[in-house]
Amino acid sequence: MSELASPDRVRTAQEVFDHHLQAFSQGLDALVADYTEHSSIFLKDQTITGLAGIRAFFDAFLKGIQPGFWDAFKIVRQDVSGDTAYLVWEAAPFIKLATDTLLIRNGKIHIQTFTALA
Repeated sequence: MSELASPDRVRTAQEVFDHHLQAFSQGLDALVADYTEHSSIFLKDQTITGLAGIRAFFDAFLKGIQPGFWDAFKIVRQDVSGDTAYLVWEAAPFIKLATDTLLIRNGKIHIQTFTALA
C-alpha cells in the first residue's frame, strides 16, 4: 500500500483544503467528513460546534443555493501555509465577496471562519 493510501496517514492541510473544495459537488456527507465533533465554524453572528450543527449549517447552505450560483462561483485567492488554509471567493450577484479561513489539525478542519458580503 502506498503512503498516500495508508489509512494511518494524516492528510496534509493542502489535502484537506482540496477535499473541502471538491466536497461541495459531492454532497453533504463529503462536506461533513472534513470535520470532527470538536470542530467549530465561526460566523458573524454565531459559532457552530460539533458535527450535528455543522451538518445543519451546510445542509441549509446547500438547500439555499439559487440557480446560477455555481456558474457564478469564482475563486479569487487560495493559499495554504502550515496548518492554515485561506480562501477568497465570489459568486456575483449572489455573494459579492466571501472569505474562509480553515485551521487544520490531525487531517480535519478544527476551526473555520466564514464571512460573506451579499
